[in-house]
Amino acid sequence: MIIPAIDLMDGKVVRLYQGDYSKKKYYNDDIYTRLCNYNIHAVKMIHIVDLDGAKNPNNRQIQLFKEILSKVDIPLQIGGGIRKEKDIETLFQAGTKRVVISSSAIINQKEVKRWFNIYGGNAIVLALDVLINKKKEKEILINGWKDHSKFILEYIINEFSEVGLKHVLCTDISKDGTLLGPNFILYKEISKLFPHIKFQSSGGVGSLNDISRLKSCGIHDVIIGRSLLEKKFSILEAVQCWQNA
Repeated sequence: MIIPAIDLMDGKVVRLYQGDYSKKKYYNDDIYTRLCNYNIHAVKMIHIVDLDGAKNPNNRQIQLFKEILSKVDIPLQIGGGIRKEKDIETLFQAGTKRVVISSSAIINQKEVKRWFNIYGGNAIVLALDVLINKKKEKEILINGWKDHSKFILEYIINEFSEVGLKHVLCTDISKDGTLLGPNFILYKEISKLFPHIKFQSSGGVGSLNDISRLKSCGIHDVIIGRSLLEKKFSILEAVQCWQNA
């Protein structure tokens, strides 16, 4: 399915270029108008990145999420700086459908596996940001893409599959925010290698053709941010393209 992405900072819609806080662009969007439009066009999930929470877990935009959920009847998956179990509990208590965990899954694997055992694979999305290195390995980057983890994508997926991993949001960081097209080779390869995983692609989608090609790669969901914000196509066109691909 098509999953629109909204990055939020100080309650405003914003996009970072390749994860860089110094390269941000604010959009003069009314959040609720946009979300209601998604609701009208049968969007089944919205991906929200809490950029404030990613920087400081004590500054999570929980009240805003509660307001969104009170006005829009669409499930949310929310990520951004989830480091402790209380972060997960806070989001679930606010009404979040799924939490998105990234760096913590690499830094604190044992603890995150425990969370899978508590909440189950349908409640947690692993966000794995990869850089194709000189050895052609899918190396995972962490901490806002600042640090190389020395772990590769395949190893982490195998590790968490043992505790019920079902959803993986995979981003080729070289493509994020570029509108230059996703890494189709990457998604085709991992979808074939891990048929039990519902992969969410993220990064690079700039046209409806990109959506069609991603579906042919075996991807389960496509996360789209900048293209929708900058009106490269409408949410209705994206949903119809996915359905007809």
